Amino acid sequence: MSRRLLASYLTLAAIVLLALEIPLAVVFTRGERQDLTQKVERDAVALASRFEGVLESGVGIEQLRPQVDEYAKETGGRVVVVRSDGQSLTDTSKQDDLGSFASRPEFIQALGRGTGSKARTATGIRHSATLGGDILYVAVPIAREGIVLGAVRITYPTSEVDARVHRIWIILGALAVIVLGISALVGLQFAQATVVPLGRLERAADAAGAGDLTVRAPVEGPPEVRSLAGRFNQMVGRLDNLVRSQEAFVADASHQLRTPLAALRLRLENLEPHVDQVGQGGLEGAIGELDRLNRLVDGLLVLARADSGSATAERVDLAALVHDRVDLWRALADESDVRIAAAVDGAVAVRAARGRIDQVLDNLIENALAVSPPLTTITVSARVTSVGVELHVRDQGPGMTDEERARAFDRFWRSKGTQTEGTGLGLPIVRRLVESDGGSIELLAADGGGLDVAITLVRASPVAAENADAST
Repeated sequence: MSRRLLASYLTLAAIVLLALEIPLAVVFTRGERQDLTQKVERDAVALASRFEGVLESGVGIEQLRPQVDEYAKETGGRVVVVRSDGQSLTDTSKQDDLGSFASRPEFIQALGRGTGSKARTATGIRHSATLGGDILYVAVPIAREGIVLGAVRITYPTSEVDARVHRIWIILGALAVIVLGISALVGLQFAQATVVPLGRLERAADAAGAGDLTVRAPVEGPPEVRSLAGRFNQMVGRLDNLVRSQEAFVADASHQLRTPLAALRLRLENLEPHVDQVGQGGLEGAIGELDRLNRLVDGLLVLARADSGSATAERVDLAALVHDRVDLWRALADESDVRIAAAVDGAVAVRAARGRIDQVLDNLIENALAVSPPLTTITVSARVTSVGVELHVRDQGPGMTDEERARAFDRFWRSKGTQTEGTGLGLPIVRRLVESDGGSIELLAADGGGLDVAITLVRASPVAAENADAST
């Protein structure tokens, strides 16, 4: 982001510099050429006034040639003086071989030799093959009382003017580079002053999105960023209060409901000897619903604790835990003629809060037992993969459709075809416990029928590496 801001500053500065410097350079170039043209034209007019009387009388040309040569030597220009027929009278570049300039366009214009044309000053710039560069020429008519007696032409190389123009362009270019460099430094400071606070605000937003509602963004930077950080902190603070209030309400309600539910069960059980055979079924149904309500309250309490995320992750020996939970549930599985087996590839350890994986396995094994027909097998397996540790609980029950698997993690949702009593909180609790430890869970169709609950957990570092980190 800082690069984009800096690029914007530099682009704006470059546009301003181009808008200012290019017209300035063009005006300077034009002014230099105009100044040179006017200067040479004044000199040509002055020489023409000196030759006016000489051309009219035809005498005194030899006395003026030294003055013309001195002028050419001082200025570096070339002076040519011709009669009205274009024949050269003096040429500072060659004194011996004087020729005719009647065919030269500037002399045709200065002498008014064209059809219906009048004598007038001719100026322009052309390339000189002899000098290997551009020259400025000015041809001025020599006339008295409207009669053209001849013309004076001064040619001057533009190399000196071009050199000054090139120096100005170089100076302007260097100035642009300096200004862009200063703009880059200043723009970098402004960009950092904006980007750094925004980066910290972004990290705070990521942390809040990950569930850490205690995070606060530093209020720093430009006024707009400070205002945004302040509003973000207020929002996260309100969300934190709302979440805590919700968790506290669920936990308090769960705790408060346990006492009257226990008392109600006791009263119902005390009524059992006094209920006749007709009402016995209703009483048993009421006790069953009371047990379901108890399980619902327990599930809500587990969810409230899982949502709080206050437990600290530690190293958990998943291989030992899987074998322990399988041994614990084997007796109940045997009563239902269901086989339960553990399949773990060597030593497997994960990072999780104490007791969470136990709850996850207990919920999943209990669900699997509830749907497993006799003479089937429940398999609990764990293995290390490239992305972490995979934990699978597979059964050979009726399984779920794609639509049922998509909705199975919704709270209080139960499949219409299930034959077991449940609260609809088992799988939501499992998912919340897994995600609290940074893992993920997915329901898959097991090979050969049934359901495969696939969990990915964070793999724990080797014991030696953890001890080394702790010692440092």
